[in-house]
Amino acid sequence: MRVPRPLVRSLVTATALGVTLSGCKGHARTGVDDPDAALRVVTTTEILADLVRQVGGDRVQVDSIVPPGGDPHAYEPTPADADAVSRADITFTNHLLLEEHALIKTVDSNARKGTPNVSLAEASETYGAHVIPLVEDVGLDVLWLGLRVRGDGGSRGATRASDVLLSATDVQGPGELVAYLTESLGQPNVYFNSADGFSEKDTTSLPPAAHTHLNWAFTEPGVYRLTLAAHLRNPDGVKRPVGTGTFTFAVGVDPHTVAQPGDTVLDEGHTDLTVDIDTGTMSAFTDLRTAGRTQEEIAPGDVVIDVPNRASEKVPDGKRFAFLGRPGAEIYQLPQAVLGKHVHGEIDPHLWQDVANARSYVQLIRDTLKKEDPDGAGTYTANSRRYEAELDELDAYVREQTAAIPPDRRQLITTHDAFGYLADAYGMTVAGFVVPNPAQEPSADDVKKLTRTIRNLKVPAVFMEPNLVQRATVLTQVAEDQDVDVCMLYGDAFDEEVRHYADMMRHNADELRTCLGGTRK
Repeated sequence: MRVPRPLVRSLVTATALGVTLSGCKGHARTGVDDPDAALRVVTTTEILADLVRQVGGDRVQVDSIVPPGGDPHAYEPTPADADAVSRADITFTNHLLLEEHALIKTVDSNARKGTPNVSLAEASETYGAHVIPLVEDVGLDVLWLGLRVRGDGGSRGATRASDVLLSATDVQGPGELVAYLTESLGQPNVYFNSADGFSEKDTTSLPPAAHTHLNWAFTEPGVYRLTLAAHLRNPDGVKRPVGTGTFTFAVGVDPHTVAQPGDTVLDEGHTDLTVDIDTGTMSAFTDLRTAGRTQEEIAPGDVVIDVPNRASEKVPDGKRFAFLGRPGAEIYQLPQAVLGKHVHGEIDPHLWQDVANARSYVQLIRDTLKKEDPDGAGTYTANSRRYEAELDELDAYVREQTAAIPPDRRQLITTHDAFGYLADAYGMTVAGFVVPNPAQEPSADDVKKLTRTIRNLKVPAVFMEPNLVQRATVLTQVAEDQDVDVCMLYGDAFDEEVRHYADMMRHNADELRTCLGGTRK
């Protein structure tokens, strides 16, 4: 599905509009209840629904909550979704924080007591699924700063449907501090803003063991000290304090003049302001001293966060960013790096991009269906055997196609960091993903970095996902400038052309071989 370069910009515009409109639609349903079905199953995504249908056949009615082309990272559930879950005999989620937390809460709070509520990514490890860490390296020339929750909070009664509330309670400094997230289509969502004083509204929430990206903006140079407080809110609705910490920022000034002996200056790599809900402590969770290999916890009072002068930029035009000050005013900003809401954990949740992992999903689905519908055990076993054989052939096909790509061209540059398993299983390398400046149009530095990566690796093509084309401005701009193809890979969702998992993976294999220089038979 190569996209001719002259059509790239029009495709981005048209697809972005299409995504905007489709986001207004309700949940994806078959629209017809099957009275003869032995089981009613609800899944969170269409990919999972397809796997269940392959095993369940005519004995099972399967509905997906996230609609065609929808993004499970961002989908907000509806009352009709809650009703569908309440009537299901089985619910399947992927989890590992793939789905929007509100969707997981909808599933967990509406699934009928005693019915299986299976998190496939976690549970499939007992069936041989292979999980890998989610390693993010976007090569920023300033610190990449986010928020994180560590631990599962089991000793405090937490479940995956719990919320960890992180609140800004105080800031001392010469100007205002604003922490905000820029959504996929450019709409800012303010988390903390000191301009009118901090109150309960200066609070954001994360599920246990989750991480999110943010922009951190400061209106004046100088030293700032931000205090964060964390609370755990379990499904019973009671809010319990967990911990507090105060973090120091050196904005537009030499951080070494602010640091005390023994302090660590955080000026590059990836750091999260973190609460551990098992221990009740706050920290800076950083990879600074390990070159990105591992992360360590440093107490809030022992770090100084550098916001250098090169992080200065102008407030964009338009009312959307008026909370940062008047248009054109200078601010200092650590960028969120990846456009859009992107909450995730420490394990990559996109297991199905390795076909062997999808096989493990299928076996777990088979055993779950058999337990709930013993009369259909023979059908489920036969369907599973047939489909597992098909997946074995599919795995071999993907391996054959990627092996035909010259080794020096097995580089993936994409719109979304969703292809780690594909790379790990089939000998590819994730060379980069889209890193637009979240607050405004792509900066010269954004374009320069991606251009350098494409030029140095001599890649013939870059890849975007059909449902994430609106994030691809930087990618398509650089592709045009460097005269490389823009091709399509399916990550989290189907579309009108691809409706089955096997078709999706065959398309991805063919696209990789064609676009990266493999020779057709």
